[in-house]
Amino acid sequence: MGIRSDRWIREMAMKGMIEPFFERQVTKGVISYGLSSYGYDIRVSNEFRIFTNINNTIVDPKDFDPASFVNFKGSVCIIPPNSFALARSIEYFRIPRNVITICLGKSTYARCGIITNVTPFEPEWEGYVTLEISNTTPLPAKIYANEGIAQVLFFEADEACEVSYADKKGKYQAQKEITLPMVSK
Repeated sequence: MGIRSDRWIREMAMKGMIEPFFERQVTKGVISYGLSSYGYDIRVSNEFRIFTNINNTIVDPKDFDPASFVNFKGSVCIIPPNSFALARSIEYFRIPRNVITICLGKSTYARCGIITNVTPFEPEWEGYVTLEISNTTPLPAKIYANEGIAQVLFFEADEACEVSYADKKGKYQAQKEITLPMVSK
């Protein structure tokens, strides 16, 4: 298994792995996005679900209360101190059967105490990425829509996996919007 280069990512993107796809990094006046040496910097859309404790609810991944979020759409999202928001990527991904990804937050945000968490994209997973963006600071934090938020690294295996995410009929397969936590029943 090895990390894949910009050449491989470009070839796979032309086959529909990443849509839309920028062949070069866009950097002028924005938090960068697009193809990099060994990864792809994804953008955050303008749709956010900002966590609120207005209902004084317990956070339970098995029974998550959607009322714990305030929906927001706009070019700049303000995340309250010591809180988080969910968002989605602009890019839609179709991961090949012999590939897994790791997604890491951009250093520009990390240096401001803003952490982006995304789980790996499993083999044959597809969809828009649901992003968790945490503001670890005691101050409000700005997130810029349509700009870079995280970098995806692609690892190609020597052989395809026996059971892919699609084979398992994964619960987050082909998600089109910000998807809240769920447990299969």
